[in-house]
Amino acid sequence: MNVSASANPLDSSTVPSLPLMLESLPNPPVDERACPQRVRLQIDLMLLAIEALELGGSELFLAIAQELELQDIVKNRVNLWRMRCTNPLRRSHARRDLSLLEAKALVVITADLARRLTAVIRQLLLTYQQMRDKQIPLDRNLRLSNYLERFRSHFRSRMNPRRSGVLAYNSPEKLDELALTLLQQLLFCTGTAGMQRLWISLFDGEVE
Repeated sequence: MNVSASANPLDSSTVPSLPLMLESLPNPPVDERACPQRVRLQIDLMLLAIEALELGGSELFLAIAQELELQDIVKNRVNLWRMRCTNPLRRSHARRDLSLLEAKALVVITADLARRLTAVIRQLLLTYQQMRDKQIPLDRNLRLSNYLERFRSHFRSRMNPRRSGVLAYNSPEKLDELALTLLQQLLFCTGTAGMQRLWISLFDGEVE
C-alpha cells in the first residue's frame, strides 16, 4: 500500500476528487447532520469485521482514507474513534451525531477494503458453507477459526455488555453467526457498484 505521509489535505489538487467520490452516494431523505442509529451501528460492525480479517486496525483505515483523499473527513485516530463511537452499543458511546458526509467516507473506506479482501472473504464463506454441510466444527479450520476468535474478542472488548443489543449476542455461537453475516455483507459490496449498493442498503427501512 503506497500512502504518501506528506500529502497536504488542503492541496487544491485533492479537492476535486473528494466530492466526486462521495457524490456517487445518493443523499437519503434524512437529516444530513445525523445518521439513523442502525446506520451507525452497521458501519461500525462492518469495520469491526474488517479488523478481524486484517491486522492493523485504525492505522489501516487511516492509510486508506489518505490514499482515497478522504483525510479532510477522517483526519486522525481520535477523529475516527469518535465517529465509530456513535455506535450506541459501544462501551465508550459518544453522544454526538454521525453526519451523512462522515458516514459516506466510512462506507467508501469499508467498500474499498472489502474489495481488496474479496478473495479472503469468499474463501472464508466457502469454507464455512462446506464445513456446515459436512457438520464439521468451525474451529477445525485455522483461518476461519482465527477470524471468528478475533471478531468475538473485538466485539466483547468494545461493546457495552449492559446494552440489550449486546446481550443478544451472549454466546460464542451467536457472535460467530454475526461475524459470518458481516462477511456476507462485505462480499455484497465488492462487485460493480458495490459501494453504492452498500450505502443504499444501510437505509433500508430507515426512510419511506
